[in-house]
Amino acid sequence: MARARSRIAGVISVFGELLITAGVVLALFVVYSLWWTNVLADRAASKQGDQMREGWNGAPGALDTKDGIGFLHVPVMSNGEVLVKKGTDTKSLNDGIAGYYADPIKSALPWDSKGNFTLAAHRDGHGAKFHNIHKLKNGDPIVFETRDTWYVYKVYNELKETSKYNVDVLQPVPKESGKSKPGRYITLTTCTPVYTSDYRYVVWGELERMEKVDKDRTPPAELR
Repeated sequence: MARARSRIAGVISVFGELLITAGVVLALFVVYSLWWTNVLADRAASKQGDQMREGWNGAPGALDTKDGIGFLHVPVMSNGEVLVKKGTDTKSLNDGIAGYYADPIKSALPWDSKGNFTLAAHRDGHGAKFHNIHKLKNGDPIVFETRDTWYVYKVYNELKETSKYNVDVLQPVPKESGKSKPGRYITLTTCTPVYTSDYRYVVWGELERMEKVDKDRTPPAELR
């Protein structure tokens, strides 16, 4: 009997150690996913952003969009400037940037006379540039900076949860936002709920005005 109890105690001890080990591994994975990937992504994004600004300071001419098209500034989300490049695939967004859609519906660009400038970024990990998207409310500014122009949008609607397959939110005229006529819109999309990718969170804005960039790159009032 004593020997049997000893064996049971040994099994329980081994099982407990395995649980502790599994817990440590899981904790390390969470740290990697939610912290270390942010560190790596922010480094990559900063390097790419510096490269683009260096290009802006070069000789005047046609805009080279290979390194990106500009920076997104959203004060309410408080995540600094966000480099924007073409593409919303996971590999691109893992560099801590926001990407504009090339498909399934091609995004307009801010300087187009009409259309919907549609963007995606991670909500958690890999820079988590849109982590605080839920803080945006109607009237909040979304500012996009290019080499020579500031584009100032104002939030007018949101969709807190929709299917990841709902591409209608990206339409040139986003009717789900309440609009029925062509205009100059911006759409931010990311995953929801937090720490999952089950659904999409969507915020829409409309262009309010444009300002030329001066020699000191003085930001518009919304960013001061």
